[in-house]
Amino acid sequence: MEDTLTLFTSIGLSEQRAKETLKNEALSSSLKDAIIQARRDCGAEAVAKPMGTLLYTMASRLKDPKRLPFLSASIAQSKISTELQLAAALDFLKSHPQDPVNQKEFEEACGVGVIITPEQIEDAVETVIKKYREQLIKERYHFNMGLLMGEARTALKWAEGKGIKNEVDMQVLHLLGPKTEADLEKKSKPQKVKATVNDAKQEGAAVNGQGVTGEGMSLMEQLRGEALKFHKPGENYTTEGYVVTPNTMSLLKKHMEETGGQIRTRFPPEPNGILHIGHAKAINFNFGYAKANNGICFLRYDDTNPEKEEEKYFTAIKEMVEWLGYKPYAVTHASDNFQKLYDLAVDLVRRGHAYVCHQKVEELKGHNVPPSPWRERPIEESLVLFERMKKGLFAEGDVTLRMKMVMEDGKLDPVAYRIKYTPHHRSGDEWCIYPTYDYTHCLCDAIENITHSLCTKEFQSRRSSYFWLCNALDLYCPVQWEYGRLNLTYTVVSKRKIIKLVDSGVVRDWDDPRLFTLTALRRRGFPPEAINNFCARVGVTVSQTTTEPHLLDACVRDVLNDTAPRVMAVLEPLKITITNLPESTKSDVRVPNFPADEAKGSHLVSFTRVIYIEQSDFREVMEKGYKRLTPEQPVGLRHAGYVISVHKVIKDAQGKVIELEATCLSSETAEKPKAFVQWVSQPLVCEVRLYERLFLHKHPEDPSEVPNGFLSDINPNSMQILPGAFVDISVKGAKVLDRFQFERVGYFSVDPESTEDKLIFNRTVTLKEDSGKI
Repeated sequence: MEDTLTLFTSIGLSEQRAKETLKNEALSSSLKDAIIQARRDCGAEAVAKPMGTLLYTMASRLKDPKRLPFLSASIAQSKISTELQLAAALDFLKSHPQDPVNQKEFEEACGVGVIITPEQIEDAVETVIKKYREQLIKERYHFNMGLLMGEARTALKWAEGKGIKNEVDMQVLHLLGPKTEADLEKKSKPQKVKATVNDAKQEGAAVNGQGVTGEGMSLMEQLRGEALKFHKPGENYTTEGYVVTPNTMSLLKKHMEETGGQIRTRFPPEPNGILHIGHAKAINFNFGYAKANNGICFLRYDDTNPEKEEEKYFTAIKEMVEWLGYKPYAVTHASDNFQKLYDLAVDLVRRGHAYVCHQKVEELKGHNVPPSPWRERPIEESLVLFERMKKGLFAEGDVTLRMKMVMEDGKLDPVAYRIKYTPHHRSGDEWCIYPTYDYTHCLCDAIENITHSLCTKEFQSRRSSYFWLCNALDLYCPVQWEYGRLNLTYTVVSKRKIIKLVDSGVVRDWDDPRLFTLTALRRRGFPPEAINNFCARVGVTVSQTTTEPHLLDACVRDVLNDTAPRVMAVLEPLKITITNLPESTKSDVRVPNFPADEAKGSHLVSFTRVIYIEQSDFREVMEKGYKRLTPEQPVGLRHAGYVISVHKVIKDAQGKVIELEATCLSSETAEKPKAFVQWVSQPLVCEVRLYERLFLHKHPEDPSEVPNGFLSDINPNSMQILPGAFVDISVKGAKVLDRFQFERVGYFSVDPESTEDKLIFNRTVTLKEDSGKI
């Protein structure tokens, strides 16, 4: 194993990723074969990291192992040298399963040998900008720049997206000049409502008549009054499928007297894990619907499974609800009602609607459960046995209490109580029988006088049992309404799978910023209002929604653009000594916190003879279209009022540029440079963590996309740590979770692992969506 581990780390995998790969036998075998084949074909002992990344991606995505030698050789011989080409190669091999591979067709399909020069990119972008020149000048930076990117990429299929994006940015800047205050204002969107009509029977629609998407509407607008066509308090019987009994109207009358006709909802999480982005929609829907209609919402913990519940989850759930801006009317627990629920179960047996059953747990799993031979046992006998269950006279799994009813999905006689000899976090050893979700949920809703029991569509099959149980016990019966779940691509949110990611070392914990748990998003720097805005944009949909993460990122940028103060930072510093300034030079430069609104304040940074810029902002060899610093081309320093020109390049023994010597001129006397870059002087040394998507595929849980399982789909470049980044001194004293925009770089937030001696910043999002991102 040591040899294979060394082999995997030799291609650029971290030791952690290499060990994780070794756990997947199929992926490990494929990757090992690919590396050996690549070494053989390129005639070298070592494989460079870019080639190694391609081999890893190929090994994890290639579904036909007999194609591995051919594709490995193509990578080793640099015929396939980009992710774009690799994707095309995989698609070609999938659609051409016959042997042998037609080499000519393969190379044409994958752009082998096609070289895209900077001049070609410049010309293609120039052509597109010329086409839209009038519209660009009219709309300026409100113009959809994605249109330019798309048309340029169509013209140059094999060009790297990043190169095109940089060229578009430079040419647009050249045409329009820097952004003005008007350019930074948000473009107003026309208000529009998109309604979708769903037949409740045919489509299983939870919202009678229509669902509402969030385009152009605030969440409160979507949830207020008649928008959802929900029943009015006290008019439960008007809902399709609601069962009316002889006692219904008197129970509704009593309910109205107790509530005063107030809308009541609840958010009922199980305290056995951390909330994720899908729960954010549930929180916004339940709390938001109550708030929009002057009602109240309970936070109720469904704590009926003592084996999986921990105090840290109770605390974290309440913390996340309040972080999103909602305050529960009351915090309740299903366990508050254990005695009442037991008494109701006894009543259910007395009424002939429940019985004690001795079928084993294994026999009750699935949907084709054989009928219980104890279904018609005498009521008195079930009462005695249920009492014996309560006293702990049976072993776990030997006996259950079951309800006499058939659920909508065909499941017969669901379990109401089971035995668990596990102390409960609140009641201790008082109980050894615990109620199930199917029994507890609707009864707690009835006890709390809930008017609208809002839940996701997978609970639709329980709607009839919900109504049945309340009516069987002659209790007030709320109405269950279902809505579509919110899912994101490129992630997993199930508790079981996140635990696997943590246990295997792929992520650090539940709050690892690459996850989409709410604690992880908070740690990454996502503002709560951005998450709420995202839920509003997705809308209160009836159908299940699968959304791209970049839509959430866009909501984050919208908020941070208005709230995150600007500072200057360089992530990979390059030292510059300005030789025509005296050694003792030191002056203060005022940097506005929000350039579009200087009334929001500013901060001072030092300017001395030694400054630092990004390594990527200097090129020793001038390339056509490059606008930043070269030996032949000066560059401006943002906010400083200087333009610098290089006159000496200093390198180390390996030929790497480690320092520049330059001269400076006042920007008032120097010719206007083509670009301005950020810089720092006497900076604070910080650690910066850059995050990308955790998974390579959109649907890592889908076996058709990822046949070897989600753990085989980890993006090896999902986190990059830069320990020696420089940030201007104004951030000193920043608190955990404070957010900033690093000019020209992205939005960043202070990580909780920061200390007084060293700040750690997590990149929240980039300044713009990167279309070339994996």
